[in-house]
Amino acid sequence: MDFLDSASTMALAGAVALLITLLITRLRGRQQGSRSLRDALDTVQDWPPEPARVMTVQERQSYELLRRALPGYMVLAQVPLARFLRVPTRHSYTEWLQRVGTLSADLLVCDTGSRVLAVIDVRAGEESARSRRRHERLARVLRAAGVRVHVWREGHLPTPAEVRTALAHDLVRGSGPMQPVAPSSRPMPLIPIPETQELDALLAEGDAAMHDAGPEPVPSGFLDDFDDSRPAAAG
Repeated sequence: MDFLDSASTMALAGAVALLITLLITRLRGRQQGSRSLRDALDTVQDWPPEPARVMTVQERQSYELLRRALPGYMVLAQVPLARFLRVPTRHSYTEWLQRVGTLSADLLVCDTGSRVLAVIDVRAGEESARSRRRHERLARVLRAAGVRVHVWREGHLPTPAEVRTALAHDLVRGSGPMQPVAPSSRPMPLIPIPETQELDALLAEGDAAMHDAGPEPVPSGFLDDFDDSRPAAAG
């Protein structure tokens, strides 16, 4: 009886080992096949590129508004978080990139040394749940880095005076070492500049001139549809 039990155990162990070997072989075959397919594809021929605009109409309006409301400051558009945030590498940097590193800030307000002072997040009036989660994830990371995020809604942009008032705290912080701002800090002086109606007219002229320059930009949420193919991120 003991001999039969021992033989059964050995047979079972052999079957399990065989099954594991088959699974490993199949996985390796899939990986090699996927690698062979990638190697066979040409970066340009199989993904023929074409130029597109960097910003949407609303983002261009916001950009021009910031540039005119904050003379002397640098305004950058569509900058990936990985470009201006640094993170520890004790965990996988690739994993961080997949979670948030490839997300882009719509507009950055920087000092003349290109240090980020504030982020403008231009959001649609109505958002899908997936888009809202993407914006919230971006804002959470920026808050953790000490960067304030100002949300502007498409079709409801602030006036130049409101821009200077809203960003006064961030701009004063950027004028020197990162120190708390005293309540008595004076806001930026008002500088006569074109109001939003004039900005819209200027942008309309630019849009007409650039009519044939290329299609509208790739939507910021383009990759949202691919999120479900990756494991859910904890943060």
